Amino acid sequence: MPESESPREPLEWRLRAIVGEENVLVDEPMSEHTTFKVGGPADLYVIPESFDELREVLLACDEAGVRRFLLGRGSDLLVSDEGYRGVIVAVGDGLVGVSVDGTQMTCQAGVDLREASEMACELGLSGLEFACGIPGSVGGACFMNAGAYGGCVADVLESVRVLLPDGSQETLGVDELDLGYRRSRVASEGLVVLSATFDLEKGDPEKIRATMDDLTHQREEKQPLEMASAGSTFKRPEGHFAGKLIMDAGLQGYRVGGAEVSRKHAGFVVNTGGATAADVHAVIEHVQDEVERQFRVRLEPEVRFLG
Repeated sequence: MPESESPREPLEWRLRAIVGEENVLVDEPMSEHTTFKVGGPADLYVIPESFDELREVLLACDEAGVRRFLLGRGSDLLVSDEGYRGVIVAVGDGLVGVSVDGTQMTCQAGVDLREASEMACELGLSGLEFACGIPGSVGGACFMNAGAYGGCVADVLESVRVLLPDGSQETLGVDELDLGYRRSRVASEGLVVLSATFDLEKGDPEKIRATMDDLTHQREEKQPLEMASAGSTFKRPEGHFAGKLIMDAGLQGYRVGGAEVSRKHAGFVVNTGGATAADVHAVIEHVQDEVERQFRVRLEPEVRFLG
């Protein structure tokens, strides 16, 4: 290997051959691709634009023995200040196709769930109203069975097309996905979502819009949408509400650097401006420790940590 060549360069060349020069970025700051607006650089940031490209990218990473992480819309994710030593595979930037057949809407994994909700509304299709404010991708929503305001992905999902570890594809029906609260077979078995088909119902676009407007109003009133965050920071502990436990523990407004427990909704850790990933992580850990000390309940983060 020439002295000037780094260990990652052969993989970088192979990835450029798969997805094109313009779709491989080097040392890309993850603060540009996460809703927390924090995170250091990823060694390589790759944008596949088809299922075949995605399969080939994953294969190339695996054969090179290099870590890779599939990125949707960058919500529910805290990337360390040091960044990610490996390849970020950005399905949220490339796999964004949508097709509709009657009342069934099929979205590729990178489609923004909010945009899918908007599109369903415009087509007079009901069922995705709950998703109008969830800042994630369709793939991520299937991974964690995303939900809000009494609805969740499991309620309207018909099937998911997945990429298996051996590179083959399979369509799994909703009853094969082991969907529960923030749980799925996609997550537990490390499956890669390619697309999801939602089974919706015909409805009145004006009534659908009214429901979405009402949910949006509720979010704006109760949640700190004006600040960068990853949404709800913690999962709901059995028999409790995370936000109430945090508030009762006197932690609302607790701050480290630019990260703070929201004064508007205690279930959110927000970036007030200039926060580092270390700041956010410190706030999360303190909240966990203090809630456990006071109430003997250990809060589990909904946020995933990377890097």
